[in-house]
Amino acid sequence: MLDRLRALERLTRPEHPDLTAALAARWEELPAHVKGANQMLGRRTAGCEGTHGVFPKCNLACTPCYHAKEAQRVRTDGEHTRVEVTAQMAFLRGVRGPGQNAQLIGGEVSLLEPDDHAAALRAMLDHGRKPMSMTHGDFDYPYLEALALDPETGRPRFSHLSFAGHFDSMMFGRRGIKKVEREEQLHPYRKAFCEMFARLEEEHGVTSYLAHNMTITPRNIDQIPEVLRACRDYGFRMFSFQPAAFVGNEARWKDSYRAFSTDAVWARIEEGAGGELHDDAMLIGDKRCNRTAYGAYVGQRYVPLLDQRSSADARWLEAFLTTFGGMDFADGRALTAARTVRALVENPATLARLAGWGARFAARAGGPVALARDRPRAITYVMHSFMDAKTVRPAWAAMERGETTHEDPDVQATIERLRSCSYAMAHPEDGRTVPACAQHSVLDPLENVALMALLPAHENVAEPATA
Repeated sequence: MLDRLRALERLTRPEHPDLTAALAARWEELPAHVKGANQMLGRRTAGCEGTHGVFPKCNLACTPCYHAKEAQRVRTDGEHTRVEVTAQMAFLRGVRGPGQNAQLIGGEVSLLEPDDHAAALRAMLDHGRKPMSMTHGDFDYPYLEALALDPETGRPRFSHLSFAGHFDSMMFGRRGIKKVEREEQLHPYRKAFCEMFARLEEEHGVTSYLAHNMTITPRNIDQIPEVLRACRDYGFRMFSFQPAAFVGNEARWKDSYRAFSTDAVWARIEEGAGGELHDDAMLIGDKRCNRTAYGAYVGQRYVPLLDQRSSADARWLEAFLTTFGGMDFADGRALTAARTVRALVENPATLARLAGWGARFAARAGGPVALARDRPRAITYVMHSFMDAKTVRPAWAAMERGETTHEDPDVQATIERLRSCSYAMAHPEDGRTVPACAQHSVLDPLENVALMALLPAHENVAEPATA
């Protein structure tokens, strides 16, 4: 009986003990310049995660492509994917605790057979990850249905799926459209992607979370507002933008990617969102890498979750983090309810701050009548700025030597950003995680050479044609 009570006490803690340790370790690793009161790394999350070396090949071509050119000479192999994903997720569970977001990413995930794709997602779930499949979205409903349903029983093997579809005019080879001149030509494909998941929920009860990814270059930066206005109601819950960087396959570097600033990209996102995006309210890592704005639409009005100029909202955020920490609010209704009650019993003043925040959010939304008339629709806007390989390589070499300073200011800035990275890959073989920029700039080419020997393509594969 005593053992059961101890197990129940551990289970109903708002923050899992393993996550508590992982968050403390991550906070300790962060450089001083990002350790603000609004920093989520080390307080709310250990950071996002991604797979690597599990299915490098893709059947579309992008300018740019962040993956090394050798990836096209590695065949997609389901058994290899299962083994590697399981090993990487087991390691991440051990060092970063449960409940973290992880991307099933590499080349194109839909090149996996549905059962292999499902097995990879199951391995991620079994190791306490929240998986998101990263795709170009150029697949049909039968593939999605085969992924979601058990082939023997025909019943759902997942109650929920999370996908990120990448759509932009720098991609070539999408079925039905030989060349994309403007982003608006892709709107039917964006809409069809969302409609597949809506159909899956209607026919089989499998819910979904959908993100939209878009690479930004001088060619399409001014089209961002139109994309957001047109696609806001398709069903995407997140819009993520990546200003192009000189990373990965050098043959695909077609533009002067840094001819615009990240501020210019964010301004276009705000224009399309139809309101100010409060990206200083909460930070995830270094702002030079990530900007994130949480909010909702009430009718056509965009309402920020937190007002970055409000001291009351800042106090609510601090109270939330103190009370709930890294608590997983999607870990089943009964557990979530028990953990929430326990957290609030231990921090009763948080209830008053919650009520105050609710009143402020309602006022920003136009008042209780507006909220009653139009149910809020949560949408997150994100910008991820990857770094150029020319600075990542010397910065990573310095970090491998144990150095945290560099005489070159650009390399020094890169070191700071790598140390603050919120997106990492697991390397169980040497017991560490690696920032994504270092993975793509330094390690991917070497890994893919080894994979070419382990998993050679069944035929000679030419580099996909680009315009």
